[in-house]
Amino acid sequence: MTHLPPTTQRRLQQLPQIPSVWEGDRRPIAHTQYSGEETDTHEGECIIWVDGSEGLVRSMDIVSPETGMEAVVRTLIRAMETPHSPGQPGRPQKIVVRNREIQFFLRGALQNLEIAIDYVPELPIIDELFRSFQAVNQSRPPALPSVCAPLLNKLATHLWNLAPWDELADYDIIAICLNHKGVNTLYACVMGMMDQEYGIIFYRSLESLEQFRTAALAQKVTEDLEQAFLSQDCWFLNYEAPDGLEDELESLRELSEEEVQIVFGSIHPYEGIRPFIDEEEGKTLCYALDGFLKFVEDHQEALGEDPVDEIAESYHLRHFPDFHTSPTLKVDVSTLPDLASRLLDMMDMAEDSSLTDFERLKLPIRDDLIPENAFLSLGMMPWEVMQDLQKSRKTYYQSLGVLAEQPNNSKKTSLNEGMPVILVQTSRPKAKKLIDTLISAGGVKGICFNPGQDPLSEIDYDLGILQVEKGDLFIFGEFMKEDPKHIEARRKWDHRCQATKGFCALIIAMGVTGNSRGNPRLADMLAVFEAEALDMKGLAIGVLQLMPTQTSD
Repeated sequence: MTHLPPTTQRRLQQLPQIPSVWEGDRRPIAHTQYSGEETDTHEGECIIWVDGSEGLVRSMDIVSPETGMEAVVRTLIRAMETPHSPGQPGRPQKIVVRNREIQFFLRGALQNLEIAIDYVPELPIIDELFRSFQAVNQSRPPALPSVCAPLLNKLATHLWNLAPWDELADYDIIAICLNHKGVNTLYACVMGMMDQEYGIIFYRSLESLEQFRTAALAQKVTEDLEQAFLSQDCWFLNYEAPDGLEDELESLRELSEEEVQIVFGSIHPYEGIRPFIDEEEGKTLCYALDGFLKFVEDHQEALGEDPVDEIAESYHLRHFPDFHTSPTLKVDVSTLPDLASRLLDMMDMAEDSSLTDFERLKLPIRDDLIPENAFLSLGMMPWEVMQDLQKSRKTYYQSLGVLAEQPNNSKKTSLNEGMPVILVQTSRPKAKKLIDTLISAGGVKGICFNPGQDPLSEIDYDLGILQVEKGDLFIFGEFMKEDPKHIEARRKWDHRCQATKGFCALIIAMGVTGNSRGNPRLADMLAVFEAEALDMKGLAIGVLQLMPTQTSD
């Protein structure tokens, strides 16, 4: 039995003793925490302490069933020291519980506090409170209206399998014109390309969409971002992992349609987050989702282009017989390339404004190829992944025939199990611009490393250099020559290039701001350039010295 520390006992003994009897209990409850700003529904256990004399709840906690009996004591100590208002700090003369295990545990834990701890078969005040809790839960509306629930879940499952986030970025907004029940146009934004949250948001106004993007890109403090989030005016459809599986998954995409959980809801400045939708909202979302799905299916290939061109379609949908003039609803769906361009400009401006000012270093070769704030690494890509990239219609692949000469499984070693690669990960627009620049220069000819030095700081560098077919040289990275991590990366790089008979590759990927930063998914890799691993002696450029750029008055 664990006792309270002597210091805690003395602190509690200094509290005034109240001539009252408190009821305490711990019991299972199917509860829904709903404050308008967050929701969480699951089975848990409620620990509650009530002053029976005043009918006042002094403290209450919701814990998981696996939580030990110590939680009962923690909640009781809060009831004594920091009770809910209007309760005052104090110790009860007597505690009554209806659980023998709790009684014996408290008797051991609360020694020397002069509190009687008795067992009673019933706790009338707590019983009445729990009846009230149950009535509140039963009166709460269902998450989906019964008339719409089957169709909404069917459409949501279809959306999960269609996976429009593989084609559409979060700035590729789709307009859905309904003119139904006071809703004119919804602006659909797909989530999931960055392998974070999966789903779709239907903004009820363009103003709400743009205001939220502006606030989010401003990179304000957390409280400001939360306020901006709660100020959105939209319906949403999210996909979530079942309870207990969140930490076991690298991505929700590992879940099947039977496993993934579907969550509908609404956000409004006056309501916060509402975890249910009513019948009228449900019908509107049925038409919006159905029109969106048909549009994506009809134009899936075109929607995978960057930028997405202007596309428009009209659909006549029949679901609910509640129209006065026609049994179908006309839904107009279209892309908004001008809005996408505007949102991209906002992203670029936000990224540029976050850069630290610094003096450019003047070099005999160019250093303006790799975008600022790009993630850069030396590594290896397995041959199987390289083959998948070569087959992908979404990935530009410059081939030198290296894959055809890869070793079979019996001949693979730790050094030739894959292609040595330089990975450059940046934003999607900047990745596209970088790819276009390299293609217009004839592609990548070779990659090598060359010594560099900063005379002012006397720091030695290992400069990564890329040569294009037109002959230009570009610095793609400056690495501290004495950095142990880089020394090991260079050692592996050199050995792997020997194993591939002098070949390597440059991979350009998007997703630098998402969860896949540093570890892009296959869908994030937009271009592969097979190249030669050049010998720096062959370039004969010697040690490069970094010199400050001269500025004119």
